[in-house]
Order: sequence, then structure tokens, then C-alpha cells
Amino acid sequence: MQTFFQYNWMVREQWYEWCENISEEELLGARTGGVGSILKTLFHIVDVEWSWIQVLQGKPDFQEDFEHYKSLQQVKELDAKFRPDVKPFVLSWHAGLERNMFEDHLADGRIVTDTWGEVMRHVIAHEIHHVGQLSVWARKIGKEPVSANLIGKGLR
Repeated sequence: MQTFFQYNWMVREQWYEWCENISEEELLGARTGGVGSILKTLFHIVDVEWSWIQVLQGKPDFQEDFEHYKSLQQVKELDAKFRPDVKPFVLSWHAGLERNMFEDHLADGRIVTDTWGEVMRHVIAHEIHHVGQLSVWARKIGKEPVSANLIGKGLR
């Protein structure tokens, strides 16, 4: 579990570096699919990861508004603000947490029950999915995307 979170964090940092060579117009430009733009997708990745980890820990969750994070620097600062809440939980993960139950109370009144392990794998897959979208958008603007290859990243 930790390896895939570390992979996602590493690739996210590489996307931030990639974005430094892209105009603000391209970062905020409307895209088909995903949550609408390159920068908003990075914001969404950070926000969703933090939100799920917060709720698993029984801590309060709130939704950040992208309107307050419309620059690469602001998204990176939000990530730096949230990471200290996320990282210790991820790095202390052990098999005993896998089957803990989480009740998700939906807006329509339904309650969905999942295991913590399912939620953690969802968070991992969520970011990988959106990184794939970033890669497609990168190619559409004529730029080489960040490598998604896990091999060679030094993760063990």
C-alpha cells in the first residue's frame, strides 16, 4: 500500500515540475473529461486524497474550493499543507487495518459500507486514473507527459 502512495506522491511532484513549463492559460484551459483542466485535476487529486484519509481517521473533512487555488503554487502549497495529515497514516498502514469498516453516509440518505483497504486502494486508483488523463492532455498540447512507469523509480 505504502509503495503505491509513494509512487503517486513522486509522480505528482514530477507533474508539478512539468507544469512549471506550461502557460497558465494551458494549465487552466478547459479540457474534455476529468474535472475540467490540468490544474483543477491536480487540485482534485490532492483534495480527494486528503478527504478520504481524514474520514478514515474520524477527523473532520471539508471541501476546498478550487477558486482559491488557481495557480500551480497554490495547489503545491495545499498539497504541502495536507501531506502531514496524510503521510503518517499511510506510512503506519498495516494489514490489521485492512478490514476495518467505514460507513459512508451519502447525500441521498443511503449508507454504503466499505473496508478501509478498499478505500485506500480507491485513493490510489483515483490518482492513477487522473494522471492518465493528464498524460492524454499533455500529448494534446504537444508535450511529453511524465512517465507513469513504476519500474526504475527506486521504490521498494
